[in-house]
Amino acid sequence: MHTTTTEKLHSFLSRRKPSNGSEHVPPPPPDGGLQAWTQVVCMHFVFFNSWGITTSFSVFEQLYTKTLPQSASSIAWIGSVQVSLLFFMSALTGRATDAGYFRIMYPLGVLLQLVGLFTLSVCKTYWQIFLAQAVCMGLGNGLTFNPGLSVMSAYFMKNRAFAVGLAASGAATGGLIYPVLINQLLYNHQIGFGWTIRAAGLLMLITQIFGLVFFKPRLPPRTTGPLIEIGAFAEPPFIFFTLAYFFNFWGLYFAWFYLGTFARDRLGVEDTQNLILVLNGVGIVGRIAPGIIGDRWTGRLNLLIPISISCAVLIFCWIAVSTVAGLYAFAVVYGIVGGAAQSLIPATATTMTPDLNRTGTRLGMIMSIVGFATLTGPAIQGALIATDGGRYMAAQIFAGVSILLGACAVAAARVAKVGWGLDVKA
Repeated sequence: MHTTTTEKLHSFLSRRKPSNGSEHVPPPPPDGGLQAWTQVVCMHFVFFNSWGITTSFSVFEQLYTKTLPQSASSIAWIGSVQVSLLFFMSALTGRATDAGYFRIMYPLGVLLQLVGLFTLSVCKTYWQIFLAQAVCMGLGNGLTFNPGLSVMSAYFMKNRAFAVGLAASGAATGGLIYPVLINQLLYNHQIGFGWTIRAAGLLMLITQIFGLVFFKPRLPPRTTGPLIEIGAFAEPPFIFFTLAYFFNFWGLYFAWFYLGTFARDRLGVEDTQNLILVLNGVGIVGRIAPGIIGDRWTGRLNLLIPISISCAVLIFCWIAVSTVAGLYAFAVVYGIVGGAAQSLIPATATTMTPDLNRTGTRLGMIMSIVGFATLTGPAIQGALIATDGGRYMAAQIFAGVSILLGACAVAAARVAKVGWGLDVKA
């Protein structure tokens, strides 16, 4: 009888034994303390170097549309594949984290991120850029993000959304620093694309050292269990929340990918750096404040419903924007609300399991499915823009409707989990 690849992989993940020779029930999460908050700092830098660059893709999009012969839709595949690989790898990396292989995956992921970025500095053609920035960096992001989030989440229960919010603010700080660095060196100091990207690579190397040194898994390895828990798909809250994650992320990043090109192509703005900085900068508030509110008062699912609805409404309002001032106003409000969604959704995803030891596996399952949304969303939006003669309305409607469907799925997950009672914290 031939052994399948899945069986071999399951056997490998089940081979690692905990240090004391047997699995045991770990103590409850400390919800604070030096070690726990150190993990938050480590995860902040993971967000900084993965989502920080992703939310800065508009800078690359504008550069590539000027220097490469490919269409905006083709160029969008670079960003969407980079993001989707982070999600697609999550089923494997989540189960491997639970099995105790974090110390192997995380350094390998950092190495791939650095190799991808430094290789990008010498790329000249579309396919070279695609392989370096989309594939290599995307694989590196996938090996660092879900494992890091799983390790950090194990230190928190009551304050988990706040902790994830602090960590997720790294996407905002990275989204501030990387665009400024690239624009200053590339356009103001004019040192060239190659040396600009190498400088960004040096920044990534320095900031990733912290996680390499201080990340510390708290839970013992879980030596048994499947790569995918099929039984999770029999749980209505899990199903609805997975759909919510999918539809929200199908449209949520439209602004981060296309706001700069919208400003340039529709409003004639040549220098869009400040607009991108505003969109990313206000996200610091958006990522932290909802975590506090959700943990202490409303519950994460309850808060996520109005936040998702607000994101959809704002995307629809963007259709009416026809001035630079109006676009800045949109960037401020959407940056806050969209940042809140980016923080609350993964924080809530870590609760979709009855067992902390299965956090990596469950989170990986959800994120692998969401990978299809992040892969196709920006490309569909780019194709709609091209089909509509450079107008953005069709793409804006697509993004807004997607997020609105996500809000409905969040509401369904909330009802499936705690019922219809409005006074229940969920």
